[in-house]
Amino acid sequence: MSQKPPPKQFVKTPINGTRFVVLVSSAKGGVGKSTIAVNLAFALQNLGLKIGILDADVYGPSLPKLINLNEKPKNKDGNAIIPLEKYNAQCMSMGFLVDELTPMIWRGPMVISAIKTMTQKVLWKDRDVIIVDMPPGTGDTQLTFAQEVKVDGAVIVSTPQDLALLDVKRGIQMFDKTGVKIFGLIDNMSYFKGDDGKEYKIFGESGVEKVAKEFNKNFLGQLPIHQDLRSSADKGEPLTHSDPNHEVSKLFKNIAEKIKQSFL
Repeated sequence: MSQKPPPKQFVKTPINGTRFVVLVSSAKGGVGKSTIAVNLAFALQNLGLKIGILDADVYGPSLPKLINLNEKPKNKDGNAIIPLEKYNAQCMSMGFLVDELTPMIWRGPMVISAIKTMTQKVLWKDRDVIIVDMPPGTGDTQLTFAQEVKVDGAVIVSTPQDLALLDVKRGIQMFDKTGVKIFGLIDNMSYFKGDDGKEYKIFGESGVEKVAKEFNKNFLGQLPIHQDLRSSADKGEPLTHSDPNHEVSKLFKNIAEKIKQSFL
């Protein structure tokens, strides 16, 4: 009886200039993942880490808006790219390289090439951790990171309603099948606190925590719908940077501490 061939072993390339790489992902769009990724990065910075932020969403880059940065990166020797800096964070996004309203009408190979450029040709320097804001889905970008980039782990963000959680389950299985460690799940937009002090579970309750238990993953915590989190994102001043003592920033800090313990 013939034996199955061993699974293919991929050669994974580290991102030079950084010690750890953490993906912030969700297979579902519209769950606030980019806002979470950037605020988590600065929450880690508040814990004493030197951070980088890599916006890997080629089709819909959010980083330029979230940190109010619209400069063009400089080249070194006509090949390597020098990341931009804001708030003591090194940053890279396709949004820095193209006009804000330019649609990225690219096929898969071009997306893969862009990801390789941002991970292999950007001169990240002396970073403790790079937070990667992943695009929605389970496609070319996710496979490129899982198979070709040395990644220390992933954090999955979701809202608690069943429709979002269907895609999250697919994302969990994708990372499990490709050997990427999942640090845990975050329940975003978990509740809204009214002027009466009550918490209103607009999108359902405990869905993300239940999925974490179902797949034997860590549940990292809940984040609310909050006007200050939204307005700070619109201004390009991440809340965890501009107001680290805000009640929502403290929730981010608790989650960041758990993530830091996972990779350090």
